Amino acid sequence: MAVISESSRTDLIRRAFHVEWLTAAWTSVEAAVAIGSGVAAHSLSLIAFGADSLVELASAGVLLWRLKVEIRDDEKFPETVEHRASRIAGALLFVLAAYVIASAVYGLWRHEGQEFSAPGLVITVLAIPIMWLLAKAKIRIADQISSRALRADAVESLTCGYLSVVVVVGLLVQLLMPGWWWVDSTASLVIVWFLVKEGREPWQGDDCCD
Repeated sequence: MAVISESSRTDLIRRAFHVEWLTAAWTSVEAAVAIGSGVAAHSLSLIAFGADSLVELASAGVLLWRLKVEIRDDEKFPETVEHRASRIAGALLFVLAAYVIASAVYGLWRHEGQEFSAPGLVITVLAIPIMWLLAKAKIRIADQISSRALRADAVESLTCGYLSVVVVVGLLVQLLMPGWWWVDSTASLVIVWFLVKEGREPWQGDDCCD
């Protein structure tokens, strides 16, 4: 990787800061719409998707803090703080996965269905290209400034995009096959795999950038 000047690095840090603000703004909207529409439609998959967005919002907040410190004070963000915040985010994802499993199993046992949610479909469809573009921008900057934290955040954005695909497929099946009451619970169990994978890396401290 080519060595970049201090001025170029500062510009890249500021660009990363702006990308993270866009991420925080979008995940705020994403979480509000997904959870609100999920509650209204009794859709576990939408609620889980919205809750995951809240965890991503918290992670973006930590990264914004880190970038702000470097821009303002030209100081390295304390690794202990970042590590602690990362483990908390991982733990929250594990708790969310356990909740989704319990709720999905209960829903399947009770034969509880869900209503189709048009707002939920719109927000998850929009999330696919938006999160992909944000992740691409983060990876490009992370490679230039050798930031593992920014690259890890980009991976979270990609995971959100994959989650969106799962929820969109589930919602479309609900729309086309309204009698298939088990679709939402089944889609939620698929989401669990992504939640556990996303939570394992920050909890164990895996290097996602290698």
